[in-house]
Amino acid sequence: MPDRRGLTAGDTDRPEGGSSAVLPTIRDVLRFDEVARALPEVLSGEDELDRPVRWVHVSETAESARLVSGGELLLSTGAGWPTDDAGLLALADGLAAGGIAGLVLELSDRMPEPPASLVAGFRASGMPFVVLHREVRFIAITEAVHSRIIADQMVALRARDEIHALFTELSLRGSPADFIVAQAARALAAPVVLEDLNHRVIAASGIDAAEVAIVDWEQRSRQAHRGTGDERWLITPVEARGMRWGHLIALSGLPHPAGRSNVLEQAAVALALSRLADRDADEWTRQSHDRLLGALLGRRFASESGLVARFEASGLPVAGRVLSGAVIGARPSGADSAALADAATREARDQGLDVLVAQHPGRAAGMLVLAVSSRPERPVTDAALTAVAQAVARAAGAGAGGAGGAVGGAAGAGGAAAASGAPGAGGLGAAAVTVALGSQAPGIPGLLASIAEAGQLIARADGKRSRGTTILRAEHRPLLRLVTTLGADPRMQEHSELMLRPLIDYDIANGGDLLDVLRAYAAHPGNRTKAAAASHLSRSVFYQRIALIEDLLAMDLDDGETLSALHAALLARSARA
Repeated sequence: MPDRRGLTAGDTDRPEGGSSAVLPTIRDVLRFDEVARALPEVLSGEDELDRPVRWVHVSETAESARLVSGGELLLSTGAGWPTDDAGLLALADGLAAGGIAGLVLELSDRMPEPPASLVAGFRASGMPFVVLHREVRFIAITEAVHSRIIADQMVALRARDEIHALFTELSLRGSPADFIVAQAARALAAPVVLEDLNHRVIAASGIDAAEVAIVDWEQRSRQAHRGTGDERWLITPVEARGMRWGHLIALSGLPHPAGRSNVLEQAAVALALSRLADRDADEWTRQSHDRLLGALLGRRFASESGLVARFEASGLPVAGRVLSGAVIGARPSGADSAALADAATREARDQGLDVLVAQHPGRAAGMLVLAVSSRPERPVTDAALTAVAQAVARAAGAGAGGAGGAVGGAAGAGGAAAASGAPGAGGLGAAAVTVALGSQAPGIPGLLASIAEAGQLIARADGKRSRGTTILRAEHRPLLRLVTTLGADPRMQEHSELMLRPLIDYDIANGGDLLDVLRAYAAHPGNRTKAAAASHLSRSVFYQRIALIEDLLAMDLDDGETLSALHAALLARSARA
């Protein structure tokens, strides 16, 4: 949920200092041709050579310490310096206190060696002190450095304009959060993460295939916010109108001409405007779950470990847990899928379940897919699933305009358990919800198989127009579990093709429905009346289809082994689809 608070400048962490990203350093200046020809030697402050140089001045007076404002690189021949040790130490201390970037001394016949007391003073303060062993035109050095500073500032101004134009265009276009984050990562050439106030990842971009950047994200993020971790992250709040929704975080990377802070802040503004345009407070979380489960079901991930990192960063524990896939189907299907997903998520968490919920990609409206994480000693109970189903039913009934009614239920085939409520409980109207739960399994491949099992169960139950809440479990369908486990085995695919090819060819050539008829027959073995009803065919037409199937396959469907083999082939084909 968003957090209302006063906006304070201190809420943004800026590890980089001001405009230093566009200023040359002392190390850069020493590499200029004009300086390199003079044979520079660093006598102190070797570890501080990356100090930014704001400007270059020529100064020969001992009063220089009073005249500097900080960040200058001073050039001198020492003509006006004091000659006693006390005066030279005072000069060194004064220049260090003045905050200059460093001092460059040209050695000459008048001062062939740097004063030892001055060197000692600079070494004590750690300030860079450089001597030149050859004569050099100071005007050439100042001109070269100032030209570089001005050129870099022009580059920075253009870069800031480009960044401002980019994120303004994204705001006006209404670009989604993940695209804005991706553009920020591209601009910074570094990983960028958008997190909510609970330190759960909403969107991430610029990370490697192994997702190392977001491993143990919540713990590392909390440490970074407290300033106790080793991470050098740039953290910017995403907020507007006194409402904070999360933080945009850039991980370590190279400097940007516009300043990394500026890039991240512009992206955060675009995200805040995008958030203001969204319909509700859970929109970002819902989009994040849609993308994550869509990537899982579409096999759009480079490595299992990378996807595990994404799941855990989004708030779904994987390590030490067992995973289950579930599919929820609601009728009528006219209700807003976002409302159904929100209802399922809230109730699941109230029941103590760790879940990610999304609209099922490629399925009709009203169909949700869930990734459920549970402890091995605490399996998902029917009571918890029933509570989730009832919450979805209430949302579906409200979305369809239903009022009044009861949560009906009769045990479904394959071990279905139904929950019933008193009349008027929840005001569900005609809403009917089926929850199909796949097998428990460790790891991402097991979760994929579990979701496939749940999809098969929900597809089989789709034709049953029972009212109320129905719970289906894959553990009551041993053949389905076996086929789903072996679904990726080429031998199972070959078996499916070999058994069903005559029917597939016939349906393609004639626009037939023999596969659907066979599927209904296998789902209701020994009861042709129910199988005909499931096929939406009259019994006489259904019997003609069965006879045609037996002729094409040259098999007897009354033979138990034959029917089991065909059923397995149908399940394997559906799993691949």
